[in-house]
Amino acid sequence: MDHYDSQNNYMQPEEDWDRDLLLDPAWEKQQRKTFTAWCNSHLRKAGTQIENIDEDFRDGLKLMLLLEVISGERLAKPERGKMRVHKISNVNKALDFIASKGVKLVSIGAEEIVDGNAKMTLGMIWTIILRFAIQDISVEETSAKEGLLLWCQRKTAPYKNVNIQNFHISWKDGLGFCALIHRHRPELIDYGKLRKDDPYTNLNTAFDVAERFLDIPKMLDAEDIVGTARPDEKAIMTYVSSFYHAFSGAQKAETAANRICKVLAVNQENEQLMEDYEKLASDLLEWIRRTIPWLENRAPENTMQAMQQKLEDFRDYRRLHKPPKVQEKCQLEINFNTLQTKLRLSNRPAFMPTEGKMVSDINNAWGALEQSEKGYEEWMLNEIRRLERLDHLAEKFRQKASIHESWTDGKETMLQKKDYESATLSEIKASLKKHEAFESDLAAHQDRVEQIAAIAQELNELDYYDSPSVNARCQRICDQWDNLGALTQKRREALERTEKLLETIDQLYLEYAKRAAPFNNWMEGAMEDLQDTFIVHTIEEIQGLTTAHEQFKATLPEADKERQAILGIQNEISKIMQTYHVNMSGSNPYTTITPQEINKKWDHVRQLVPRRDQALTEEHARQQQNERLRKQFGAQANVIGPWIQTKMQEIGRIAIEMHGTLEDQLNHLRQYEKSIVNYKPKIDQLESDHQQIQEALIFDNKHTNYTMEHIRVGWEQLLTTIARTINEVENQILTRDAKGISQEQMNEFRNSFNHFDRDHSGRLGPEEFKACLISLGYDIGNDAQKKTGMMDSDDFRTCLISMGYNMGEAEFARIMGIVDPNRLGFVTFQAFIDFMSREAADTDTADQVMASFKILAGDKNYITADELRRELPPDQAEYCIARMAPYMAPDAVPGALDYMSFSTALYGESDL
Repeated sequence: MDHYDSQNNYMQPEEDWDRDLLLDPAWEKQQRKTFTAWCNSHLRKAGTQIENIDEDFRDGLKLMLLLEVISGERLAKPERGKMRVHKISNVNKALDFIASKGVKLVSIGAEEIVDGNAKMTLGMIWTIILRFAIQDISVEETSAKEGLLLWCQRKTAPYKNVNIQNFHISWKDGLGFCALIHRHRPELIDYGKLRKDDPYTNLNTAFDVAERFLDIPKMLDAEDIVGTARPDEKAIMTYVSSFYHAFSGAQKAETAANRICKVLAVNQENEQLMEDYEKLASDLLEWIRRTIPWLENRAPENTMQAMQQKLEDFRDYRRLHKPPKVQEKCQLEINFNTLQTKLRLSNRPAFMPTEGKMVSDINNAWGALEQSEKGYEEWMLNEIRRLERLDHLAEKFRQKASIHESWTDGKETMLQKKDYESATLSEIKASLKKHEAFESDLAAHQDRVEQIAAIAQELNELDYYDSPSVNARCQRICDQWDNLGALTQKRREALERTEKLLETIDQLYLEYAKRAAPFNNWMEGAMEDLQDTFIVHTIEEIQGLTTAHEQFKATLPEADKERQAILGIQNEISKIMQTYHVNMSGSNPYTTITPQEINKKWDHVRQLVPRRDQALTEEHARQQQNERLRKQFGAQANVIGPWIQTKMQEIGRIAIEMHGTLEDQLNHLRQYEKSIVNYKPKIDQLESDHQQIQEALIFDNKHTNYTMEHIRVGWEQLLTTIARTINEVENQILTRDAKGISQEQMNEFRNSFNHFDRDHSGRLGPEEFKACLISLGYDIGNDAQKKTGMMDSDDFRTCLISMGYNMGEAEFARIMGIVDPNRLGFVTFQAFIDFMSREAADTDTADQVMASFKILAGDKNYITADELRRELPPDQAEYCIARMAPYMAPDAVPGALDYMSFSTALYGESDL
């Protein structure tokens, strides 16, 4: 048989091939199936396939297409005719192309292919497989079959149960195929589970995995291989070559990848150095960029703690943060120089950093950083000193503000009180005094407010961080201060206005009281007169009463005007209180007489007037009937009455004249008494005449001023007066002797008494009292004086004042209780002498002590501990408080003390 030349010696001699084929028909079957699958693996790339290898290549079209696919070249344009000549032409074109690739075809012609010669067709396909699938295999300077065998041995060498020595029996157990797949794709086959004694499983596993995952079509059948003593070598080689081509591409890629990786490794290292440089430069520049504004930041902190922390941060920067950056800067320069050297050695262009990241740029940025550090620490120390000053001022502000706010707390509420609306005049005056004291206190605090404002202003000028809070608090203080000033002025005005209103009301109250009292007295007197029963004795008397009554009625219009005026005063008070909202508690302090009471009494007076008219008319008629009997009695009465009166006056003159001693006066009075007793028969005669008048039922006489009762009383009074006068002189003698009063003192007492007893009656009446008031400067009319021989309370009081006594109401009441214990309303000379004797003898009594306590108590029946402490020395006040019993009467107040029982106990008249 013929062989290829040494360069293309990859095919057995044709006669050997033909003989093998003829000797074993099973091989033909294997080749037909394997070659068909191999051709279809390529034809499907062109979208077609063959079913029968003998028939489908006869027209030459798919044969040409197969060669174009596996060679990647274009063949001559095929003939599209159906004639034999066209088919032969196409097959020749294919054979020519194969020959053009250096393949020498032996005994294979176009006619055999067109005629469907299976032997020739299989031989042609094998030739194509050898040329395009096996010829290019090269392993360690071996090629084609030997190269493919060596490749299989090398790949299966790690597998102990695989021993590839040929392309037939070495593959019968299927482990060789599985080993090739596992060597390159271990994830596709679990090789540890395969058994050498299970070839069917091994072969089917390899064929299925190759078809599914490696895109190698199933070219063999497990039964054909296992069932044949010696599998077809060409079929095995064809199938194994598919594995080689499937995996050799990955191997070449691996070799190329290694070469590329080596190159890229250098590039990557350089690029990493570049990236490291860029990143380190960026980080360093970014750190510098962040740090410079921090160093250049001169914004002051708000507190000392924050500023000290800032200084500590700067020191940490110098000590901790900056040194690593110095190292990074140095390392950056080293990396840059190293990178440039490596690039130069690897024939790479020099590294050019991104704009702004050159070493020079970094040096410039570093210089700017160090420039920013200058003066930063000094600035922070200055700021700390400034903050110390601010903290001191702020604390001072807070202290002063707190003191001021504590002082002003409650002041606005106090100033806004309207307590004056219900206060009395005395309370208003006290409130004004208190308000004046507050105004002085307010003025004294003006300096503190100004200091607070000045401190706040200084804090603002020094840019204190909490200035808004300080300003707000200062503003509140100033606003409150202004408000306090306004409220103070407003309260002063309100107090002054209320004071003026209350003074006006007080004046009106006083005027009302001054006018209401006499008018009330007039009405009470009028009611008393109108209701009083009258006894008249003559027609003239009843006519006089009627005339007086008419005159009274004539005064009623004027009285009504006075009433209206008094009520008008009260109405004016009510109007003022309503208009100005004055809420006064209590009633008129000067009188208890109310407008309702005045109106009630006035109505009563108006009702009594007509009743009085009727009574007077009836009495006038009765008096006309009794006129005839009056003249008889009047003649004698007009003689006896004046005689008695004359004797009374003579006795009074004898009693008050200071001729001689008291003994001489006593003797003279006894002789005068005998002469009066001798006048008794004339009195008896008048009694007889009076008996006749009584029998005639006549009880008054217009012809005389004397009734029998008057004569009788005058006679009895005359006797009593002479006896009393004698007794008074006797008592004066006893008093003089008992008290040790000299005759000169007794004469002084008598002169004072007589000075005001102008009628020489032994007592002072209202007219004498008026005369006394005139002597003291009061303008009071003086009517005719009466002569009663006694001194009433007013006369006696005037007398005492003239002698130097200070007569307050309480003191006068005390003295009157002594000299007029029966409350007769007048003082006799004897009582006067007794009182003056006690005063001259300088003795005290329980009554005098009680009267003194009553003065201290403001005319109350009890006294309080505060009044005692105010009026007496401390030790004596405490003595009284400790010994006085509580006052238990209805008018008692808490803490009231009974000074009356205490006074009587001092003189042994009661028990303490």
